[in-house]
Amino acid sequence: MNAFRAMMMGSSNTRGSAFLPYTLLTWPNDTFYQLRMFGAENIDMDQFVRQFKAYAAKMHSRQPEDMYMYTAMEEMKSVDAVMGGLSMAVGGIAAISLVVGGIGIMNIMLVSVTERTREIGIRKALGARTRDVLVQFLTGSAILSACGGMIGVILGVGIVSLGGLLLGMPVVIKPGVILLAVSFSAVVGIFFGLYPASKAAKADPIDALRYE
Repeated sequence: MNAFRAMMMGSSNTRGSAFLPYTLLTWPNDTFYQLRMFGAENIDMDQFVRQFKAYAAKMHSRQPEDMYMYTAMEEMKSVDAVMGGLSMAVGGIAAISLVVGGIGIMNIMLVSVTERTREIGIRKALGARTRDVLVQFLTGSAILSACGGMIGVILGVGIVSLGGLLLGMPVVIKPGVILLAVSFSAVVGIFFGLYPASKAAKADPIDALRYE
């Protein structure tokens, strides 16, 4: 009876092998519908696939195009393509969220500049430079955005930790990623706070003191 050397089925254990009868590997009609093969190291898989398809097609009087074969590398490429698409979708959503959040920060800072117009006039009348006022409002915008980033990180870590606890899966939290996220939030705040800060810095002190 013919036998095939196969990996131990139903297990990830690769330390041993077994010889299975031909009849156990086929359907009741004595036909193969799927065959998994393991190639040796340093083998050209593309060339092997072409040669094997030609050989199998010749055995069954078929054309090589009638044989369907795929490698683990092709499966990995398919998975990478799917994950790449998901990453782009998530990145697009994150970019939209950043723009919306940045516009919100800009509006808040514009309101703050309007409410503190007399304060700006007093500071400039007492000798504050344009750069000092600019740095003051940019710092406030960065702190506001960074606080929002920290709240988002806390919520994200809490939800992920809770999900890992419920599913019994380990959760890996990298402090470097958290620091990068908060820093990026601060940078976003500075970028969208440039216009309000510039408006405050360029305010005329006389007009600012007259503002009611």
